[in-house]
Amino acid sequence: MYRYDQIDRDMLADRTAEFRGQVARRLAGELSEDQFKPLRLRNGLYLQLHAYMLRIAIPYGSLNPIQLRKLAWIGRTYDKGYGHFTTRTNLQFHWIRLKDVPDILDALASVDMHAIQTSGNCIRNTTADPFAGATPEEIDDPRVWSEAIRQWSSLHPEFSFLPRKFKIAITAAARDRTAARVHDIGLAIKRNRAGAMGLEVMVGGGLGASPYIGQTIREFLPASRLLSYLEAILRVYNRLGRRDNRTKARIKILVATLGAEEFARQVEAEFEAAGPGSDLPDTELARIRAAFAPTAFEKLPARSAAFEAAKGSDPAFARFARNNVKPHKVPGYAIVEVSLKAIGETPGDATAGQMEVLADLGERYGQDDIRVTHEQNIVLPHIRQDDLPAVHAALAAAGLATPNINLISDIIACPGLDYCALANARAIPVAQNIAERFRDQDRAELIGELKIKISGCINACGHHHVGHIGILGVDKKGEEFYQLTLGGSGAEDASVGKVLGPALPANRVAEAIDAMVEVYLSRRQDGERFLDTLRRTGAAPFKEAVYADAH
Repeated sequence: MYRYDQIDRDMLADRTAEFRGQVARRLAGELSEDQFKPLRLRNGLYLQLHAYMLRIAIPYGSLNPIQLRKLAWIGRTYDKGYGHFTTRTNLQFHWIRLKDVPDILDALASVDMHAIQTSGNCIRNTTADPFAGATPEEIDDPRVWSEAIRQWSSLHPEFSFLPRKFKIAITAAARDRTAARVHDIGLAIKRNRAGAMGLEVMVGGGLGASPYIGQTIREFLPASRLLSYLEAILRVYNRLGRRDNRTKARIKILVATLGAEEFARQVEAEFEAAGPGSDLPDTELARIRAAFAPTAFEKLPARSAAFEAAKGSDPAFARFARNNVKPHKVPGYAIVEVSLKAIGETPGDATAGQMEVLADLGERYGQDDIRVTHEQNIVLPHIRQDDLPAVHAALAAAGLATPNINLISDIIACPGLDYCALANARAIPVAQNIAERFRDQDRAELIGELKIKISGCINACGHHHVGHIGILGVDKKGEEFYQLTLGGSGAEDASVGKVLGPALPANRVAEAIDAMVEVYLSRRQDGERFLDTLRRTGAAPFKEAVYADAH
């Protein structure tokens, strides 16, 4: 992964020292909350229902064991012993005291981490494929380009105060694990017929009150021109984006208003007028790429006797291998997805002890490489197949071996009304109730891939719009209800789900999910996923199952 140089470290030291002074002035009463708010938000500090929340950047979801241990230490020292991984691959601590924040930022800086670009109207942390550098599917390592974007965008003077927050995702595989089409800019690395590398550029995606799927404005952009083209997009947005109405300020509204064709025309004109001044120099690309040089993998047999024997003798390990272990590009290795969705627990949460176990596994077995996914799980991308039984045993001892990746209990959920001042309803208990209802692992595997996503308000931090089943918490005269949507997808077949019917009380949500699952199991053909069956049959039979008692 990328290693900070002295310029990076000096910048973080200066930034932390500056904020230490601002915190001291706030605590002394020299700054009002209104004066302090823009300062704290630029440092990832939010004021939520019960306490301050600090959101820590994990650029393109990559961590090393030293960094993860430091996060565990912060959670144990300054919080309540855990942290929450988000759909932006960041980590949030929800019980922070203001007086401790400068010390926390210093601790983060000591391991090349920070909370910059996690809040405010700036370019946020870029999302990249968590399988980067490991999957046989990829055309190039998207972390290289994500790091180029990070260095280009961090504190960029022209884009440090945009009309609204701005999110970029980059994928390099046919299977999109980044939700690229629901980002302000989605980038997909490709090769043309001549073998040259470039990117498909998608703009105007986003969720929230007005969900949109991003539109392709360039089928193939030469890779060397990436930063110049991003700059052209941001300049058009900065110039034309609404600043008079917060709800209409995202780039998705601008693209929808102008039309994708006209927006693309203006971007191309800006791109041509600016010339190649912001192109990434070959020397800089080589410098960044060197930081992501392929790991020195051992030469191993493609088939591991130890792995096969463990699958044959241990049913729990065999189930884990079916659901949580994915193919690696190097023979004898595997990608391990670690679920942070144990039945009864909060989706995305990890205790300090669990973070330390993951750090130890990454160090001992995983070549010091750990990833966070936008689906609120962890990836150990480079595990020898011979070591998989030992890794599984350590995960199981830490409560981290739930074999449910992409299954019905692998639920995305925002913190909701348990923490967030913007929420209308709780998300965590609903997720827990659904997971408990589908505790039977045989039934979960029979159902197969089914992505449930829950948001506690219309801001859609839980990505409910693109869940196969989406759940949105709404307030009805002071009571919490939940609106269901069907047919969404955040993958390469991106789509926005449609509202199924009237919102349900909390105690009916899990029951409604169960009813729809039974419809799916009775109607699916040829091993279809839930989403495939729904798209073939339409929503009517699912709606009938949920609202039959209302007739």
